[in-house]
Amino acid sequence: MSAPAPSLYSADAKARAEKLGLRMGKANLDVFAETLLELATTDRNLLAVTSDSRGSGKLKPFGEALPRQIVEVGIAEQNLVGVAAGLASCGKKVFAVSPACFLATRSLEQIKNDVCYSDMPVALVGISAGVSYGALGSTHHSLHDFAALRASHNVTVLAPADNRETRAAVRWAAAHGGPVYLRFGKAALYDLASEPALADPRVASVLRGGDDVALIATGEAVIHCLLAAELLAEHGVDARVLSLPSVKPLDEAALLAAGRECRAVIVAEEHLEHGGLGDAVARLLLSAGMAPVFRGVAIPDEDTYTGSQADIFGRYGLSMEGIADRALRALDAAKVAL
Repeated sequence: MSAPAPSLYSADAKARAEKLGLRMGKANLDVFAETLLELATTDRNLLAVTSDSRGSGKLKPFGEALPRQIVEVGIAEQNLVGVAAGLASCGKKVFAVSPACFLATRSLEQIKNDVCYSDMPVALVGISAGVSYGALGSTHHSLHDFAALRASHNVTVLAPADNRETRAAVRWAAAHGGPVYLRFGKAALYDLASEPALADPRVASVLRGGDDVALIATGEAVIHCLLAAELLAEHGVDARVLSLPSVKPLDEAALLAAGRECRAVIVAEEHLEHGGLGDAVARLLLSAGMAPVFRGVAIPDEDTYTGSQADIFGRYGLSMEGIADRALRALDAAKVAL
């Protein structure tokens, strides 16, 4: 199964990103594969296991360079996770690679029991996640994985927003020694920060400071929050932008600071509106006694629109224009609340 890399950016988004001086990087999947090969070259115990996803997972160079460190199980996601857990129980560090839409559903029982309950050092790599397979329709959309994995005990859930966060996530997962879920889309992504590489991908990055509204996102929605912040600046709104590579656990300190210091909080995610990052952030803020005006931008509970990734983002308000509009409405509501 394969499909062309999706279009993630509208013409206006590309123009604004260029105006900001953002540099286009690679698809996170490419960086994942490159980083994994670098690590495996010096660690014979690091293995990749795939479910007929060597090509879509960008692992052909890995297989050519290290044929004894890659295992192909075919289109059998439950076997994929079971085999990965078995290898991990024998002292291997395993990256199990499969399309996210299938990995987090067909093999959920194996993830729950063989990996999480058994505390195996397996990185579950959900590729072509979210609506990366947009044109293939709802069967190939992965808009449930945050909810499923957040509800699974003993697994860290990471969704990097750019190449820098991806390198950190892969390196951290290889050294972690426990269950990890890594989520990657297909589109090329802009480099969002120039700081040195992250040491811990569970820590949020503040991409822009501000105290009017906090724009919080993970994965491929982050770039649209950063562009939305520039749009909001034209309206005199000072927006803080937080990139959360970690959906579980949350960087509570960064989120509580945003809830305490900003008048409104917007959470954008390439996921269903139920059970994802928005629900997690809202629970954290309310549990801490904070009640800023809160809005989520996510995919509604309906048959998902079929189109390119950019089309789907635009339809459901995950574009820079949609996020900026939601922020302005939230700030209007905050004025009324005062």
